[in-house]
Amino acid sequence: MNTIRIALIEDHDLTRVGIRTALLQRKEIEIVGEATNAAEGLKMLKKVRPDIAIVDIGLPDKDGIELTRELKAFTNGDDSATKVLILTLQDNKEAVLAAFAAGADSYCMKDIKFDNLLEAVRVTYDGNAWIDPAIARIVLQQAQESPSWRQTVATDHQNISLNSESEEKENIDAYTLTERELEVLQLIVEGCSNALIAERLYITVGTVKTHVRNILNKLCADDRTQAAVRALRSGLVG
Repeated sequence: MNTIRIALIEDHDLTRVGIRTALLQRKEIEIVGEATNAAEGLKMLKKVRPDIAIVDIGLPDKDGIELTRELKAFTNGDDSATKVLILTLQDNKEAVLAAFAAGADSYCMKDIKFDNLLEAVRVTYDGNAWIDPAIARIVLQQAQESPSWRQTVATDHQNISLNSESEEKENIDAYTLTERELEVLQLIVEGCSNALIAERLYITVGTVKTHVRNILNKLCADDRTQAAVRALRSGLVG
C-alpha cells in the first residue's frame, strides 16, 4: 500500500495533535509537516509537497479558503499536486461553496468520526471528492440551481455524480431498497461509521458492510458519499 503523505495546517494545538495522533495509528499514513497559520502553511506545502493538506478554515492570519486558492494557483492544476481537505466547524452555505470554488478537493466537519476521516483521506488521495454528508445538501442544491457552478468546481471529475434531476430520479426509481437498507442509508447520510450503524441497528459490522455493498450496487454508486448524494437528491431519505 502506498504511503499517504499528509500535512496539517491547524492553529488549535489540541485539535492538531489529536488529528495527528489519530492518523498515525495507520501505517500507510505519514505526517510530513505541520503549521499553525496560513503563511507558514503555504511555505511548508510548497517545500514538502504532501499528497494531502488538511486545512482548517479558520486560521488566524488568513482563512483556509484563501490558502487553498493560493496553493491551487501555485500548482496550476497539476493532477499530482497536493490535494486539499478542508476541516472545519462551518457548515454555512457561503463557506462550503467558497471552499470548493477555491479548489478544495474535500470538505469535512470537525466532529467527523475517525473512521470517516480515514475514509475521507483515502478517497481524496485517490483523486475523488469526499463531501461530509452534513453539507451534501448544500452542494446538491447549488449544483441544481447553477450547472455552471458545478463545472467550475469540477465536481464531475471527482466521481460525485450530480446529473440532472430527471436523470437521477429515473435511475433511482429503477431500484428497490429493502426497509433495512433504507435504515442503513439514512445513517450513511447522517455520517455514521459502520460501527455506529451496527450499534444503532443492533446488527453486526459484517452485516452492515453487506447492506452498504448492496446499497452501492443498487444505487450504482462508487462510494458512500455518492450514495448519500443520490439518496438525498431522489428523496429516498430525508
